[in-house]
Amino acid sequence: MTYALGQGTGPLKGVRVVEIAGIGPGPHAATLLADLGADVIRVERPGGALSPGTRESDLLTRGRPSVALDLKRPEAVETVLALVENADVLLEGMRPGATERLGLGPDACLARNPRLVYGRMTGWGQDGPLAKAAGHDMNYISIAGALHGLGQDADRPHFPTNLLGDFGGGSTYLVIGVLAALLEARASGQGQVVDAAIVDGTAHVSAMFAGMLASGFAHERRAANLLDGGAPYYDVYETADGRHMSVGALEPQFYAVLVDLLGLADLPSRDDLGQWPAIKEAFTRRFKERTQAEWTEVFDGTDACVAPVLPLTEAAEHPHLKARGTYVDRDGVLQPAPAPRFSRTQATLTTGPSAPGGQTREALTAWGVADVDALIDSGAAVQL
Repeated sequence: MTYALGQGTGPLKGVRVVEIAGIGPGPHAATLLADLGADVIRVERPGGALSPGTRESDLLTRGRPSVALDLKRPEAVETVLALVENADVLLEGMRPGATERLGLGPDACLARNPRLVYGRMTGWGQDGPLAKAAGHDMNYISIAGALHGLGQDADRPHFPTNLLGDFGGGSTYLVIGVLAALLEARASGQGQVVDAAIVDGTAHVSAMFAGMLASGFAHERRAANLLDGGAPYYDVYETADGRHMSVGALEPQFYAVLVDLLGLADLPSRDDLGQWPAIKEAFTRRFKERTQAEWTEVFDGTDACVAPVLPLTEAAEHPHLKARGTYVDRDGVLQPAPAPRFSRTQATLTTGPSAPGGQTREALTAWGVADVDALIDSGAAVQL
């Protein structure tokens, strides 16, 4: 393939990012930046980093070239430092101290480029008693106090795959931190290190619940609060065909529409918490009388705040998401379009998932690295 810088169309066009490939939230952050127009170069070991499923469908590698470098070789490390000299941002998701041991830690990189924003993505953070321990999404959201309240089962919590930790409290906060530091660097001329820890981001996502808890409005019990299925008007109900509808009629005016369209009269007052089980039982019986498609037709476009619970492949075909182009099919792979949207510098998808080392020669050359062929010939770099 032919590779050139500046092909993105989003608001980050012209921003250069070096990604030291990892798994989960780090690649997601790099994908987000690439989707928004940044020139991201993905540096990974020969053979590639771990991918969930096949690399051909690994959407967390889309939008950027892959360069394979053996970072145990000093000339490969020097190549990354050469990339850093022309970069605005570096992203890494290794355990604390790992990049330092490679010679690619913040001190080494900032010495080469004092304006660099050095983004670090970890679960536990760069310091603290657990900093060097292994962990995964559910461990981080457990410690952060978020997992305890998840799910409508009073006896045990339920985890939302890895959405809340890796991406909600992880990559999202890494991108926020990197962009904030990048904005500051352009004013001050000085870069800095961004320590994005999933435990910190997940705790921050929990700010609203912390406030509700402090006010006495919430309790640390599952299925007992306004937003965890305790309230009958904020829950999920099974339909006649074994599918489900989500109900979020929090405000009284929306609740009135919900009750009217359900055809339920003489329900107890929703303001009496002691009557919540009775209301929930009435809703449960009513929703099981019709299929999901039938209830969708009843509630479609109304203010009842009711929507069908759809799997991803069906969500892509929902009329609203289809009209907005929320999901797109690129090269036979169904995937989310870039988000958010912009009025003037709208982001567009560029390339699909990359092959490990598939663009080593083209990408390093475009980034101004000298004598790329010698690097490949030596084995420090690998061209697929």
